[in-house]
Amino acid sequence: MPGREVLPSTLRRSPDKAQRTWAKTHDSAVETYGEGQRAHRTAFAALKHEFEKVGDHWEPKGRKGPSDRQAAGGGPARRAPTAGGVDANAPKEHLMEVAKKLDVPGRSRMTKPELVKAIQKANLRQTTKTRENAKARGR
Repeated sequence: MPGREVLPSTLRRSPDKAQRTWAKTHDSAVETYGEGQRAHRTAFAALKHEFEKVGDHWEPKGRKGPSDRQAAGGGPARRAPTAGGVDANAPKEHLMEVAKKLDVPGRSRMTKPELVKAIQKANLRQTTKTRENAKARGR
């Protein structure tokens, strides 16, 4: 199934370049691995090199490169937890800006790992809320 047809909702609310990156990588991965979870993981891995999840959508990172330990090491043999689209390799100042944008309470007292987890939770809450609202509107 072409990537544009299975585009996750968070990407439908994201810039065209993020959508193209995900779809192109997904389509290539489907040719290599077949349709399924591995193709989706491969597409998200490519997306995370240029974009980070902020709330219910993806935004350009401002720099290219891996976003967390899993993305840096990669490969199915080495499974480390991902940061769920949060750019965990970004400087703490950047994470503070994202946390402020998401109105994360207590952010000024958080360590960098605490900020990453708090942003992950805020992203999940916002995505869930957006999906529930869309469902309620019949989309």
